[in-house]
Amino acid sequence: MKIFTTKNEVSQYLHQLKSAGKTVGFVPTMGALHQGHLSLLAQAQQQASVVVCSIFVNPTQFNDPKDLDKYPRPIEADIQKLEQAGCDVLFNPAVTEMYADNENWHLDIGELEHLLEGKFRPGHYQGVMQVVHKLFDIVKPDLAFFGQKDYQQVMVISRMISLLGLPVKLVMCPIEREADGLAMSSRNIHLTADDRLHSLVLSKALIQAKTGFDGGEALTNIQQQAADLISHEPGTQLEYFEIADGETLREANSSSNSIVALVAARVGNTRLIDNVIIR
Repeated sequence: MKIFTTKNEVSQYLHQLKSAGKTVGFVPTMGALHQGHLSLLAQAQQQASVVVCSIFVNPTQFNDPKDLDKYPRPIEADIQKLEQAGCDVLFNPAVTEMYADNENWHLDIGELEHLLEGKFRPGHYQGVMQVVHKLFDIVKPDLAFFGQKDYQQVMVISRMISLLGLPVKLVMCPIEREADGLAMSSRNIHLTADDRLHSLVLSKALIQAKTGFDGGEALTNIQQQAADLISHEPGTQLEYFEIADGETLREANSSSNSIVALVAARVGNTRLIDNVIIR
């Protein structure tokens, strides 16, 4: 695996490969890699001839400086995992390599930015778009692979690609879960043993929602039951449980083509998100 820390070097290297007819698959991450990330790499390996992973903890998408400070950064372990997974290129830049002083970024993506996650993390998706746009510009991938766990993020990036006419195909990959159902996340390492048990209520509520939907229950009932289940779990503070139209993230109704149940909650001191596609 080749490791680059500067934009120019990685761009030049990938430009040579693309000139030789290679296709580039890109997996952008913030590190603290787990099986969920590695499943994205595996998808990329199936669909592209060269797989690039980036590790960059992006400061512009954190609203809370404390959250940024405590974000895990086990770079040596990450490099080892990428090598074992057969990744071809790692781009691991410093913040000063990615950002100059006084940079401005704003892309109007409409209400999508302010729903669900956007409501609880104002400015977050502008930061996500800003860094992903930079990374796309450097790597120039043919395909980019993102996890379904951040369903709204996939929609935001899809909107950005469409608005800016970027020549990259977005691929959403399924959520990887622990054996007990918890969605894999770099934040799970912050859960205490008790938190870990309480966190299972999120996937339970999502499964219950899908089962209720398949059984023909009304969406409002499904949502209320799921919210009640999570609200009664000790050490768990529900932020939202929404049953949304999978194309707009507005409230779903019977005519929605696709329907997604999405949840965010604080378990102990750790904020977790999860979702399930129910139609």
